[in-house]
Amino acid sequence: MKVRFLGAHNIESRQHKMTTLLIDDALALDAGGLTSSLSWRSQRKLKAVLITHQHYDHIRDLPALAMNFYAHRSSVNVYSTRPVHKALTTYFFDGNLYPNFFEPRDGRTTLIFTVLEPRQPRQVEGYVVEAVPVQHPVPAVGYQVTSGNGDTIFYTGDTGPGLFESWRHVSPHLLVAEVTTSSRFDDAGRESGHLTPNLLKQELITFRDLKGYVPRVIAVHMNPDLEADIAEELASVAEEMDADITVAREGMEVQLQNG
Repeated sequence: MKVRFLGAHNIESRQHKMTTLLIDDALALDAGGLTSSLSWRSQRKLKAVLITHQHYDHIRDLPALAMNFYAHRSSVNVYSTRPVHKALTTYFFDGNLYPNFFEPRDGRTTLIFTVLEPRQPRQVEGYVVEAVPVQHPVPAVGYQVTSGNGDTIFYTGDTGPGLFESWRHVSPHLLVAEVTTSSRFDDAGRESGHLTPNLLKQELITFRDLKGYVPRVIAVHMNPDLEADIAEELASVAEEMDADITVAREGMEVQLQNG
């Protein structure tokens, strides 16, 4: 399994893209930095897009993706939960801001939406995908994705502390976890439903106690202004826990080989 980090941050600039992962050039996790990171040809290789929740920085590029597929008379699958579908059709694809590409136009449907029920694994384009609820102010899920040869990634999406129940349902080789701010903002993280290095450490200790290991961890969704502090603090957490914990960067690729 090849994991490419198209976006690794929570805001966008010339150097920073909003969080989006791409698996084997076919499966996208979130769409904050999707079309802005891929050529038209690469976009049309996509088989499916999995959305964690409805916040703008995770859905921003879906309309542009839809326009691309519509122009080329093709379709792409979108998977997520019912609240995300409601938000997309109410605010983005409402017929005013953008056409509703989830409905047939000119005899075809551009965005084919499939509702994922939490904690019910299903086959998606040759992968086993499970939506796992996480802690956030709006309904949100992370995704465990397992390839045919057993490589497994869990992407938390946006989440705050309190992941014990989520950990029970995942056993990844690679954990991609959001770490939005530095540890001096622990209280704000708890309130807003985001992690800091210190809060992530506490969740990883819970994971280790439950599962008996700590997977490789890559942090995303960083605030660029705090990234240096986040990286330094995560390095300390990695040393304390004797674990592999790093920050992502745009364009970084990770090759999983069955763990």
